[in-house]
Parts: sequence; C-alpha cells; structure tokens
Amino acid sequence: QMQLVESGGGSVQAGDSLRLSCAPSGDTFGSLTVAWFRQAPGKEREFVSAHRRSGGYTYYAESVKGRFTISRDIAKSTVYLQMNDLKPEDTGVYFCAAGRPILSAIRDRQMYNYWGQGTQVTVSS
Repeated sequence: QMQLVESGGGSVQAGDSLRLSCAPSGDTFGSLTVAWFRQAPGKEREFVSAHRRSGGYTYYAESVKGRFTISRDIAKSTVYLQMNDLKPEDTGVYFCAAGRPILSAIRDRQMYNYWGQGTQVTVSS
C-alpha cells in the first residue's frame, strides 16, 4: 500500500504564499495521477488540483485558478502545490491523493486509492 507524505502546511496571513509537497514513502508515483484535496471544518473534502502524468495535464478548482499551481518533479517523485495570494477561505487540511481516475471523474475523490494524512493550512485575514 502506497503511503503518501505531505509537508509544507502552516499558518499565514492573507496574501501570503505556501508550497505543499507530496511524495510516496519508499515508492514512486509512476504513471499515477496525483491530486490535492482540502477539507475545511464542517465541510466535505473538495477537489483542489490534479496532475496527470500522461501529457502533464493539470486541472484546478475554479476557486483556486490563477492562484495555485500544481507541478511534478518526476526525478524526485514529488508533486508540489504552490499556493499564492492565499485567502481565509483556503483554510483547511490539505490532502494529497494518487490514483487512476478516468478523465471525466478526475475531481472525484472516490477515484483515488492512495491518500496522505493531510497537512493543515490556516490563513488569517
């Protein structure tokens, strides 16, 4: 079972930036699609961004487009989420996930088999 490890969360002010990292412990992502989801207190886990290994396509939730960038370092088997111009509504636990979702369901958390433990991001106004 692949273990995903996230890092890079923290507490920042609105307008600041953070970079999250996700890597599989003792393994590589290979051709898996890697995504970020987040969960705010009392809310469901929601899709943030995804990176498809094939073609390098990227996908974003509308709420983060233009502010967040997902990238993948194949040599390090690490996926990053660069988050700029953070807003208080970006607060939540951010989870890394990996799997082989069909394209039409790339935003569906049910399509991902492997999950990290999450890293907290808190944005103060």
